[in-house]
Amino acid sequence: MTVGADRVLVSPAWLRRAATSILTGAGVPSSAAATVAEALVDADMRGISSHGVMLLPMYVERILAGSVSRATEARVATDFGAIAVLDAEHALGVLTADQAMTIALGKARTHGIGLVTVRHAFHFGAAFRYVQQAARSGCIGVAACNTRPMMPAPGGAKAVVGNNPLAIGAPLGGEDAVILDMALSEGALGKIRLAADEGRAIPENWATDGSGIPTTDPAAAIRGLLLPIAGPKGYGLALMLDVLSGVLSDGSYGSAVRGLYTDPAIANDCAHVFLAIDPRVFGDRSFASRVAALTTEVTSSPVAPDATRVLHPGQLEAERHRHAQRHGIAVPAAVLEKLAETAAKLGVTRAPKTSLRNGNGVPATRDPVARNDPRHRSPSERRRA
Repeated sequence: MTVGADRVLVSPAWLRRAATSILTGAGVPSSAAATVAEALVDADMRGISSHGVMLLPMYVERILAGSVSRATEARVATDFGAIAVLDAEHALGVLTADQAMTIALGKARTHGIGLVTVRHAFHFGAAFRYVQQAARSGCIGVAACNTRPMMPAPGGAKAVVGNNPLAIGAPLGGEDAVILDMALSEGALGKIRLAADEGRAIPENWATDGSGIPTTDPAAAIRGLLLPIAGPKGYGLALMLDVLSGVLSDGSYGSAVRGLYTDPAIANDCAHVFLAIDPRVFGDRSFASRVAALTTEVTSSPVAPDATRVLHPGQLEAERHRHAQRHGIAVPAAVLEKLAETAAKLGVTRAPKTSLRNGNGVPATRDPVARNDPRHRSPSERRRA
């Protein structure tokens, strides 16, 4: 069904194959490439396109420039009781973050809690992935990292803290989880870059231009400053996440963390922190069901006049993911063009543009789940609405 030209509907399987081919074309071992591709496509499926396949060209550029290693795991620098410190040595962040949360979960099984920091790391994609891993194991998961400074302190005119992302997840039973996943800026830089690629304006409260004046121009925002959520509260939380990730890991923090879109030969050198808590050591054998009861209480609460339903954190993203499994992912055409260019540079024969034009995708203008379009809801979703 053709309804516009700015987005193209593709199957998740096709997009994973294309992303895997691009990464293997850059020299990443096939199994590792498939893992990273899965993480990026999962973000697109959940509607978090700022952390999806749009990142691939930047990842590849850094791999080829040498600032990102083709290694598939981090080195364990410290292993002591319930804690560990990993040195990623600039490997792909998805791989070392998976490794870190796996170690944290193993320690939680033994000690009730596991805390793992990762230094000399690279961008780990969307943080939901790691707390979802914990929640599916019956644990509470926390994941956070630092980024290059992009936000000012209250009253300041210079970027001094990153928009450091934070995710917290808890099990609801089975594959379901309640997941908070947020950056500490009003708008993620990836969303601003995507708006720039698509020629869209951004909300005025997301960023300022280089002189500190609020702007709706994404290009000016990229050159300027991001604004923290909730003013000094967001700034303070961002600063403390830098302490928990960069400072605690003996890695880089503050201005020592470098940007992803600067010189690709200079390492990003960020830091990550992961926490896993096993509720069972507290004697709680019904933790997931009690979390589910809490979220049901929230989502069954009265609905405001201008709304259709109340959601728990991560619910809309989970619904988008299920919708994408059935109906495909609406990927911006500009992103697919960049993937095609990257594939061509690498000599990858399964070029995204060629495959799409052979009938594996059709144009689409919007994400119907994100827009709450009733034509694309399941019968149960329509009943809830």
